[in-house]
Amino acid sequence: MLKGAATTMVHAALLILSSLVAGTLQFQLKHHNNEELLQVLQDVNSRCPNITRIYTLTETSVLGTPLYLIEFSTKPGHHEIMKPEFKYIANMHGNEVLGRELMLKLADFLCEQYMSGNSNIQSLIEKTRIHLMPTMNPDGWQLATDTGGKDYLIGRTNNNSVDLNRNFPNLNRIMYSNEENHLDHNNHLLAQLTRLKEPLQPETKAVIRLIMQIPFVLSANLHGGDLVANYPYDESRTGSQKDEYSGTPDDETFKHLALAYSTHHSDMANPTRRGCGDVDSNRFGKQGGITNGAKWYSLAGGMQDFNYLSSNDFEITLELGCDKYPPTKVLQQEWDRNKEALLNYMWQSHIGVKGIVYDNVAKRGIANAVIHVKNITNGKYQDIQHDVVSVHDGDYFRLLTPGKYKITAYKDGYLPHSRIVTVTNPAHSSAQRVDFALKPISVPPYVRIQSNSYADLDFDDKYGDLQEAWTNWINLNREPIAVQ
Repeated sequence: MLKGAATTMVHAALLILSSLVAGTLQFQLKHHNNEELLQVLQDVNSRCPNITRIYTLTETSVLGTPLYLIEFSTKPGHHEIMKPEFKYIANMHGNEVLGRELMLKLADFLCEQYMSGNSNIQSLIEKTRIHLMPTMNPDGWQLATDTGGKDYLIGRTNNNSVDLNRNFPNLNRIMYSNEENHLDHNNHLLAQLTRLKEPLQPETKAVIRLIMQIPFVLSANLHGGDLVANYPYDESRTGSQKDEYSGTPDDETFKHLALAYSTHHSDMANPTRRGCGDVDSNRFGKQGGITNGAKWYSLAGGMQDFNYLSSNDFEITLELGCDKYPPTKVLQQEWDRNKEALLNYMWQSHIGVKGIVYDNVAKRGIANAVIHVKNITNGKYQDIQHDVVSVHDGDYFRLLTPGKYKITAYKDGYLPHSRIVTVTNPAHSSAQRVDFALKPISVPPYVRIQSNSYADLDFDDKYGDLQEAWTNWINLNREPIAVQ
């Protein structure tokens, strides 16, 4: 018996040595510490150097641990025009660890499948720039792990005892105030923020910089403690702590996004599955595995709502299971339960429309042009009161569910341009392309103010340089992201 065990150990050691000689170490699903986490990312990068990049954010954790991401793209390190940006962020609450291991496995899987010729994975990476952040709270993870990973709260916060998912600037109150006062300021609201309830933590500040620097289209925030896909708004309109549905103007799209995950998970949307609580414990399964955040319980300062209200990014929160710190023996099972959902959700970056807004005289892209959508499906004729803006060289992405829409692009100094579009969203295909050529106008300021014909063109520069407004507000320079 001992001889057999010794032979097995020698065989395992030889496999490890052969992997090291080849420059790679086969990925194993287990709980990786903060040093091993980086080793996994470096191994993936060494195997797939042409489609990956490891980088760190501009701030470390409170205890000085770098915050790492790995990027998958055909041109790592660059925003490619007409290619949507996607992100997963995990382990925001340090004691909710499943997402952390799923991100490491996902990175390994994407590399492996791309290199082996999996056409679906190759297409996904060729069409999408993907960012994976295994941990936003490495200090909390360390504390949770050191204390056995059994407590429901120990390790949840960062090392300053701050819940990072309550630490983002609260833009909901600005949005709700604008709604009440019939103001159409409905996106990129950081410029309207005048004060913070509490100081931003370094981990929060780092992620805010990431959100401001990269024009994400879609993302998800991976948590644990229940099994449900949670969509905005997380904070209720009235301040009620629970049971108040607070939908966004994109409620239909957010429901679709949440269902895109829950229905591809092995049992998140199963109405007969067992829930996590004692009272009405299966209600999420009976709802298709999704919930509006504020309807569940209201929280202020969350990352999900911040993404939607500060940028073009649509984000949901994924609660991946009842056990916040599942044992190693179930990690393979959890990967199998989540793999198709993780992949399918990334493909949702390509629903709706995309295109370029450009000056039809200079033939150059126009940044910060506003994209406004009116839903005219079946005669509905309803404005979606949440606009996105073009970025960089004028490209934009607008997530939409199937239907008929009137889409208008405008910017101060140009005549607006509208197009009627029918969205179909075929699976695993790029979004329908809809470009806008804007004609520049030259009108004296007093004419624009007095003439009704130009009234709709005077927007008081409210969609000005959004990045500059951000840096002025928080007094942070746009530092380049440090590449490892």
